[in-house]
Formats: sequence, C-alpha cells, structure tokens
Amino acid sequence: MKKDGVYKLIFILALIIILGAIGGSIAFGAQAAFSSSAQSVAVMERSSKRILFEKNSSERLPMASTTKIVTALTVIKHCNLDDTVEIPRQAVGVEGSSVYLREGEHLTVRELLYGLMLRSGNDAAVALALHTSGSVEAFAELMNEVAGEAGCVNSHFVNPHGLHDDEHYTTAYDLALISCSAMENDDFREIVSTKTVRIRNEGYEYDRVLVNKNKLLSNYANADGVKTGYTKKAGRCFVGSATRNGMQVVVVVLNCGPMFEDTASMLDAAFDRFSCQIVVPRGKICGSLISKGKRNYYRCPVGFSYPVKDGEELTTEIKLTDDLQEIRVFLNGDRIFSCALERVN
Repeated sequence: MKKDGVYKLIFILALIIILGAIGGSIAFGAQAAFSSSAQSVAVMERSSKRILFEKNSSERLPMASTTKIVTALTVIKHCNLDDTVEIPRQAVGVEGSSVYLREGEHLTVRELLYGLMLRSGNDAAVALALHTSGSVEAFAELMNEVAGEAGCVNSHFVNPHGLHDDEHYTTAYDLALISCSAMENDDFREIVSTKTVRIRNEGYEYDRVLVNKNKLLSNYANADGVKTGYTKKAGRCFVGSATRNGMQVVVVVLNCGPMFEDTASMLDAAFDRFSCQIVVPRGKICGSLISKGKRNYYRCPVGFSYPVKDGEELTTEIKLTDDLQEIRVFLNGDRIFSCALERVN
C-alpha cells in the first residue's frame, strides 16, 4: 500500500474514533457535575433539607453579607413590616455597602429590608437591629436564637451586617439550613426575588432605586434568591436558589471567586440528577382501625416530599395499632421520615 493510502486509512480510523466518542456522549448524555472552587459548599433541597452535594460544609468560616439572610429572617419574625422606623444616628455612615440613610428620616421596616437584601446596606442592617431589639448586641442574641431554631449548631453572630469579627462565623451547612428556613416565609421570598425596587427618599423629589446585586436572578432560569456577600477576609460568598419542577434548591458557596458561575453549574447538576417526589400528600388518609366497635380513619397531618436520583428507592410503612398510629418513609431501607397519624373526626 502506498504511503498516501496508509495516511488516508489512519485519518479515517481516527475520524471514526472521534465521531464515535462524540456520538457516545450525545447518545448517553453528559450529566452536569457537582464541582466548585469554593472553600466550602452546601447544596440543599429546601423542603426536605437533604444535602445533594457538599464540600467542607462543616468548616467554620466568615460569611460577609450573607449574614443578612439571618438578619432579615429575625426582623420578619419579630416585627411588623409596615411599621415606620425613624433612622437613628447610630445607623448613619456605617462602613461598607450603604443605602445612605440620613438621621431622622423615616422608612418602613419593609423598605429597610429591601435596602438590606438588594443593596446590602449595612446602615439598613443597623437601623433594623436597633428598631427590633434596641441594641446591636441584643439583636445578635436574637439572631443566634433564630439560627438555633433553624437547626444550626456551628454558627455564631455578633452583628447584623457581616463586617468581619473573629467571633462572627457560620458553616455552609448551617447557612443552607437558615436559607431554606427563610425561603419558607412569603415576605422573605418576595424581597429576595425582587430585581429592582423603589423606596422612599424623604426630603427629596426622587426615590431611592435599589438594584439587586444577585446576578443569578437575571442570568439563570427560575432563580429566586437569595444574597451576595464580600469582605477581604471572607472572600466572595453567595447563597443562590432556584425552583424547577416543584423542587427548590439552595446553593451556598463560601470564599468562591466565580460564585455565580459555580452556583449556576451546581444548580444544573441538582436539577439534572435529582427529582422531587411527593411521598406523602398532606391530609392523605393512610388507613383505618376498628376500636371499641367503631372504625376510625387516620391521616397524615403534614406532607412529605423528597429529592431522589436514579437507583434510589422510596418506600412507606404504616403502623396502625391501638398503641401506635404512625407513617414511616424509607430511602433504600433507611428511615428518613416518620409522623404520628391523626384521627379524622
């Protein structure tokens, strides 16, 4: 065979191999990968709090202005959002990001929350803390209580804005728990999903126009939250969320340069690999039991959904005896949920 023929044969064989590899990837599909350059990561499904992916998620780290997720949730839990706040001197000229509040002007709690979560105003954080608790120190104690109610065990807050303090820290896992808890609140969801809003600017003819720093809201389909953060010591921090096909996923990245890009990639991976199954609909009649000659029906008072991936199996078990009325859910044989059933009157 001539050299030209040999070269042509080699070229054709190489082309077949390349096309075969491409065809294989097209035919079988390449799943999005969970990966991030962040120092710490937690990817969590909101309703079940299941961790879908983690990296150093229990490492205590500073979290910069993602602190304000806890601040906002604490304020919403303890204040009337339509109350008017007179801005005190202590809230004016606070270091870092600012809404440029002026002493003596008036805004509602809701307007200050928009300034807190969209513009990341440290002055708004102090104004809200003082309005809620009378002092930053007392408000920090309240923040720690709210975090504890969300299940956090490795977090400690000393201020409402996230400016660096060695005693102010959280973990990606704890911050995911807090964020999932916050996203269950209608007012919180409305605020953090807003791209642009106008709030009062007392004494001026024009309003303050606040633009959300969360670029994910404009660049990722179905994105709906939640908060950016940055200090030199914490690096770039971000909590992002999106909802698709009835499943809401929260991604926490701490000390992450490409925070928006990594978050979008991990959201893709979560929606690609997991689907949320409604295992127990709320109010579902689960069975009946005859007691003292009367048939009593029992239902589950809460609903339960769970994200699963290929190869995982969800099963349910119902216990109905005179002493025990309970429904249990298992993932691959391990119990992940149980609930006492209530009798239907």
